[in-house]
Amino acid sequence: MEKDLKTKTASTIKWNVIDRFCSQILYAVTGIVLARILSQEDFGLVGAILVFQAFALILINSGFSFALFQRKSPTRLDYSSVLWFNLAIAAILYVILWFCAPAIAGLFGGDQRLIPLSRVMFLTLILNASAIVQTNRFLKQMNAKMVAMANAIGLLAGSVVAIFLAVEGYGAWAIVWQSLTLGIVNSLVLWTTSKWLPLMQFSWKALKSYTPVGMSMMFSAFLNTLFLNIYSFFIGNRVGLVSLGYYTQSDKWSKMGMTSITQVLSSSFLPALSAVQDDQERFVGACSKMNRFTSYISLPAMGFLIVMATPIFHMLFGTKWDPSIILFQLLLVKGVFFIFTTLYHNYIIAKGRSKLIFNMELLKDVVAFVALVITLPYIAITYPNDIVYGIKILLWGQIAAAMVAWAGMMLTALKVCGASLWSWVRDILPYLGQTLLVMAVLYLELIWINASALVVLVIQGITACVLYFGINALLGSVIQKEAIEFIRGKKRSL
Repeated sequence: MEKDLKTKTASTIKWNVIDRFCSQILYAVTGIVLARILSQEDFGLVGAILVFQAFALILINSGFSFALFQRKSPTRLDYSSVLWFNLAIAAILYVILWFCAPAIAGLFGGDQRLIPLSRVMFLTLILNASAIVQTNRFLKQMNAKMVAMANAIGLLAGSVVAIFLAVEGYGAWAIVWQSLTLGIVNSLVLWTTSKWLPLMQFSWKALKSYTPVGMSMMFSAFLNTLFLNIYSFFIGNRVGLVSLGYYTQSDKWSKMGMTSITQVLSSSFLPALSAVQDDQERFVGACSKMNRFTSYISLPAMGFLIVMATPIFHMLFGTKWDPSIILFQLLLVKGVFFIFTTLYHNYIIAKGRSKLIFNMELLKDVVAFVALVITLPYIAITYPNDIVYGIKILLWGQIAAAMVAWAGMMLTALKVCGASLWSWVRDILPYLGQTLLVMAVLYLELIWINASALVVLVIQGITACVLYFGINALLGSVIQKEAIEFIRGKKRSL
């Protein structure tokens, strides 16, 4: 059984990585085209809408998807009840937000373009609600292949629609219809390929059994979403839609790496951890291996992007989005702590300690709120040669808050898992040291090489791969060796 679990986990990781890789390629290509065609204000308009959409999605999900993951064997009635509840909440929220569209526009300078844009964009709430349970079932079965295919097909369709509308001069509507098309196609693929259909029944009793974990996770996710999106609100409200456009662009590109890693971790590791939650020795061993795997992947991914940010932006966009570069780098620094906080978060969820998750989320958000209060008076500061000066101050405060949250979550997870602090530090240190060393070399190349952005990027990319993989090979990294063997088909599990 242990071998079968390892094989399923490895297969899940593989397909989740394929999913995120394909998704990010499509997303990146579309993003590059849209960034070159659309204005900073177009991105600012959509960024303002996404603030409200993010909160609505949390209420629709209600935390029950996490509860379904944590439960070993949910019934058909359980899944059906969660589905009908999600759809009902989505419909109610859409009606409320439809009527609130003029008020939303009023919060961002009374820009009337936000009213029709938001009313169409919010339709994605219902589409996402229809796909939550189907996605959950596939991932619960560790069948990430179909989820990857649904995402890829949806993104491809959305990309075609978005690029066409952008070229035709529809501005922000291109991004809105990209999201809507993605939601429609993704949901259709999941429903047509799944062998599962819901019962035409709803059980409050079944739903209630998920309430302790579900509600705790919902409040936790709500607080997390609040502090992920409140910055966009204040930037748009106090600084303007152009500055919000710069922030939205940097936030989007930073999340492509950060969110991909956290989604792979959650969808791949959480089912496996839940399966061994009652075997303490196996659970601690699994956590240690996941620490090392996460460090091996995330530290160099985020660190190298920080150093390579300028040539990346210049190659893709020219100098149009230069103010976004420093914001992108700061968000990546914050993202490193977010990835590990999410990893430890999964350990606690797998143990069913949802109240601890809520308490830690509350601590994280209190610290973030304090940092926000301290930096908010400076957010509107701009200079002719630095339009995002105040936003940088805001982000430095949030990096400090993220560090505190990471430390608190790690100490809590250590207690829940019964592991030692040194064992987890030992899992991370080798990969942190290698990443910092390679980053130093990449930075020197950035200073010394006087060439086009493409040439600099190619040289940095080759240097990063040769040095990082080479150092790990010399040090005999077990994680790297197993990953290579798995990719080459010589090993069925990680």
